[in-house]
This record gives sequence, structure tokens and C-alpha cells, in this order.
Amino acid sequence: MIAYLHRHAPELVSWFEEKCACPSTMVDRIVPATTEADRTSIAALTGLCDDAMVVTEPFSQWVIEDNFAGPRPAWEKHGALMTSNVHAYEEAKLRLLNGAHFAIAYLGLKRGHEFVHQAIADPELAALANTLMRDEAASSLEPAPGQDLNAYADALIARFQNPALNHRLIQIAMDGSQKIPQRWLATLASQQARGKRCPSILTAISGWLCHIRGDNGFVDDPLAEVLKATWAQAGGHGISAALFSAGGIMASAWTPSEADLLEIERQL
Repeated sequence: MIAYLHRHAPELVSWFEEKCACPSTMVDRIVPATTEADRTSIAALTGLCDDAMVVTEPFSQWVIEDNFAGPRPAWEKHGALMTSNVHAYEEAKLRLLNGAHFAIAYLGLKRGHEFVHQAIADPELAALANTLMRDEAASSLEPAPGQDLNAYADALIARFQNPALNHRLIQIAMDGSQKIPQRWLATLASQQARGKRCPSILTAISGWLCHIRGDNGFVDDPLAEVLKATWAQAGGHGISAALFSAGGIMASAWTPSEADLLEIERQL
């Protein structure tokens, strides 16, 4: 906002800095894509046709930065979490919830599952999701005071197991090239700086590589054609380096070792 005012209304900058605040917020709630069956079910229950309806889970979390310019509503009395560190909660959501969601989506599709609750009922995928969240993602973070990442991981497993929430894996698998940096690569980089490896995330990356190769059908990703061309050029013994090493499309602060690249390609 300050940058916007400097460009368009510089005379308001001093007033804004003195009188206003822009608290950060974060919402955590799983919302699958609405289906025609959902609309039909709600119409039968209510007698109303609601084309804007959504189906969601019982869990919800609303985190608000307690940084206001004046008095505010007592949102904490109605379930909101007021904190000075929204970033810690956002990072936990990205690396634990979204990171594990992505892993079981790509690996679940590879194993023939359709929904999240089916994938998490697969013992191998449940073990991988737990390891990814607790041993790899959670230990890469600096939690806020009072933030219990183990309890959050417990709650996530229970949320994933909800059979009433038909959350399709193929929906979660969309746009991987845009989301992997925050959900997996950030954890890999953090742990690499500590001298640790993340075998569960490496396995998940192999699942994503199989997905973008076309193993699960249509690839819904803005870089789908680029990724397809890279696969064709690099092949199975070069795809991980072509994408993730320096100069690659997915290059990041994580620098994959030769052992990392071999572990990914071994599982393709």
C-alpha cells in the first residue's frame, strides 16, 4: 500500500503511516471443488438451488496479525487466533498441510487412488505423509510461541482421513510447477542448510515427475508443455537435474546432490 501511495497519492503517505495498519491474515480450511452431485444434494436438503455453494470440512483456522491502528472486534472470542507472527502459521500450512497433500496426490494417483481419504488409508502413503510432516517439514520451521506442530500434524492426518470430504487427488495435483517451491523446495533448502536430507520429499518429487510425464493423463499446469519438452530432451536419467539443478526451470535455494538426483530417478 505504501508503494501504491508513493506512486499515485504521495501526499497521503505520512497520514497512512500514522493512522492506518494492514494486518496479515491466513485461513486454513480444505475446500474441494464443488461437483454437480454436491449441488443436487444441497438442493434436496434445502429445496433451494445454490450454484455458489461450497462443501468444506469441519476444521477451520483463521490467523490474524494483532497489529491494528485502533480498537478492533474481539475476533478471538469467536475462534480466530490473534498473533504477532502470522508467517509461522502460513509456513506451517504450506510445508505440512500443502506439502503432504501434494505428496499423497502425486503418489496416490500413481498407486491408483482417486481421493485423499483413500490415499491416506494406504499404509505406505500414510507413513510417508507422517515422515514428511513431522521429520522433514516441521523440523525445518521456527514455530511461533504456543504453536504445536506435532498437534497440527495429528490434526492433518485426521482431516485427510475424512471420508465425507471427497477431495480429488487430481484437483490437488494442479499447477505443481507453481506450488512446489513453497511446499517442498523451501523445506529441502532449510534442511540442506542443517546438513539433513528429506527422503520423503524426494520420493514425492519422483511422483510429480511421473505426473508431468503424463502417467496420470492430462497435466493441468501452466508449464505443462515446457515440462513435457524437458522430459523428452532429458529422459529419465537427466530429468531431475534438468529441472532442479542450477539453471533448471525449477532451480531454487535447494541444490540437489548427486545422491538426491539418483534417489529421485531411481523411483521413476
